[in-house]
Order: sequence, then structure tokens, then C-alpha cells
Amino acid sequence: MAENGAQQMSLLEKKIDDQIEYYFGDHNLPRDKFLKEQIQLDDGWVPLETMIKFNRLSCLTTDFKVILEALSKSQSGLLEISEDKTKIRRSPSKPLPEINDQYKDVIKHRSVYVKGFPTDITLDELKEWFNDKGNVENIQMRRTLQRQFKGSVFVVFDTDVSAKKFVAQKDLKYKDAEMIVLLKEDYFTKKNEDRKHHRAEVKAKAKHEKEEKQKQAEDEEMKSLDEQTGCLLKFSGELEDQTSREDLQELFSGHGMIKWIDFTRGAKEGTILFKSNAKEALDKAKAAHGDNLQIKKKDVTWELLEGDDEKETLKKIIEDQQQSLNRKRGRGGRKFGGRGGRRERGGRDQGKLQYQGKKTKFESEDECDQEPASPKKRALDDVKAEEVGEPASKQLKTENGSGKQ
Repeated sequence: MAENGAQQMSLLEKKIDDQIEYYFGDHNLPRDKFLKEQIQLDDGWVPLETMIKFNRLSCLTTDFKVILEALSKSQSGLLEISEDKTKIRRSPSKPLPEINDQYKDVIKHRSVYVKGFPTDITLDELKEWFNDKGNVENIQMRRTLQRQFKGSVFVVFDTDVSAKKFVAQKDLKYKDAEMIVLLKEDYFTKKNEDRKHHRAEVKAKAKHEKEEKQKQAEDEEMKSLDEQTGCLLKFSGELEDQTSREDLQELFSGHGMIKWIDFTRGAKEGTILFKSNAKEALDKAKAAHGDNLQIKKKDVTWELLEGDDEKETLKKIIEDQQQSLNRKRGRGGRKFGGRGGRRERGGRDQGKLQYQGKKTKFESEDECDQEPASPKKRALDDVKAEEVGEPASKQLKTENGSGKQ
């Protein structure tokens, strides 16, 4: 500042000047709600009494004379001191940049991603490491929602040339740890590619698991079909419209255990699934009726299903059983299952043996790293993620600090 601009600063004075210039700088002031409110009260002037309430400044000093001495030696011209030496403000000759797409694009191309720092490192230690690596305007410590440092930072350099020069350096290390260094734009491009790859892997895995489950279901179904081979009996004829499943159950009562009857009242044909061999049940029933096995005095053609016809019919029965089970579950469940009769509704065969279909289960057809956190009132934040082109899904609130601090 002014006439003392050529004077050399002490280490403490430089820290004080850097810290206050950060508060009023391009990266912090546009987003510092408290400080923005203060500068509206008195033509941009902020009392020193207010400034010493800022944590990082108060850790350096609360002595007005020390603060004013440090600012008076600054050569940046960013700040002004009031005539009565009690207030400071950002110089009206250095207005804030307009936060538009062009500005965001400029900041994006000046920003670098650096990873490899220990999670317990401090902001001052980071600034010391970056001190000889170019003119750094801001350091953003990336943190989790729980405020734990992730070991990586976004750094804003004074120009895109400085940023590219830093990225071009080889074998950058912090102590013995090798650093990962990318331009911020390249970092997000890589992260987006990683996300796409991850989503593709998740999708492929889900597809594979679905196919495996389907295959397992088909294998179980085939096993079920094999276990029920020889148990299907088809019947057809000019049946009375009032013929029911109960008539069929009565006809085979004592001759074979029925698991399922695929028949609709009024139909002229149907299929019976026995628990054991269908031929034995048919032979017993015929023997009991003088080899003339009729349904309600109507002649019937009986056929033992075999081969592909048997398998296709069994598949249909299994599907019908599952649909019936799902419907009953949707109605809150019933005591009796299958399509074996009307006993659950108080039909004429109450007390008789209930035939229930086998319940067969089928499989139903049933993708980074940062989360937004609440902002601190005066955290030394970097330019917002969205202001520098960061994807919405990757926005991150961090504790930030100036590269000059």
C-alpha cells in the first residue's frame, strides 16, 4: 500500500496480508455471506473490530497496529485503509469479476487436481508445499460429508500457463508419497469415464446374475417336470356345462391323489395332475367303474400325456399355480391353494380331502465421491464446484484456503 509499499514484510506480516487479501479476494468474497453483508453497511468499509473475529486472522494477531502495518506494506493494491485507521475495504478500483460462464471457464482452466497427501495434513503445510510450485491463488481441501480430508486438493493458479507448467512436472512427491496430478478438467473427464465404466460393469453384472437366476429357475423347473413325469392325465368329451373339478375329484377319490386340475366349468377337455403315477390312478378308477369311466354319465376319452406334450402341459400348470398363488397373496392369502375346488368358499365338499397345487417360485425381474455439506460462515472456500464446471453429481463442500495465506 501507498508510501510504504517498498518495505519488506516480516513473515508474520506476510501471513496477515495474505489472509486478509484472501478474505476480500475473488475466490472468497463472492461466496462469503457474512462479509458481503458487512461491506454493504458502509460503502465497502469493514471495521477492524469485525475483522479480528475471523478465526484464521485472530490466530495470527488481534492487534490493530500489527494488522495495519502489514497491510500498509502490501504492493497488491487490493485493500484500502480508512483515514481514521479503524476500517479496511477492497479498493473500488479493483471490482469483483462478474461470475459468468466465461469467468467459470477461465477458473476451470487454471485449476489442478492433486492427490496423495496424508489425511492429517494442515492447510498451512499444504501452502508451504505449494510455495515454490507457482503462483497459487487458492487451495481447496476436498473433504467427505464427515469433514474428513480425502488426501486431495483443487488448486487455482494465477494463469492457465502456470497450471499446465505445474502439471507437466515429473515425479512430484509429498515427502515419499508420489502425487497424482491432473488438470481439473481432465480429472472430471476421467471421473465421468470411470462412472460410465462402473455403470457398464454394474449393468453387465446385473444382467449376468439375472441370466444365472433364470437358468437356475429353468433348471429347477425342469427338475420339477422330471419328478412329475407320468403324472398327467388328459380327458375330453361332450361334457355337461355344469361339470366341475369336484366331479373329477370324486371320480378319482381313493384311486389317486390329485395335485392340480386344469379345467374350467363349461369346457370340453382338461388335464389332471396326480401326485403319483397317472396310469395307476386311471386303471384303478376304471376297474372300480367296470372299465367304463364316465363323468356324470358322459363318455370321456382318457389320454396319458407323454414326451413334449407332457412337458408343455406341466409348464402351463406350474405357471397357473404360481399365478393362483400370487392372486391369493394379493387378497391377503387363503387357507387353501390351487384350483382344486370350492371348499374354501363353503362348497358342497366341505370336510373332504383338499387337493392343492405345488407352489413353484419364479424369480421376479426385479451406480465418487463427494456429498454436499452445509457451508461455514467464513470458511476459506474455493470457487464453487459448479462455477468451475464440476458435474452436479460431483459437487463438494470443502474447507479451503488461499495459496497466499
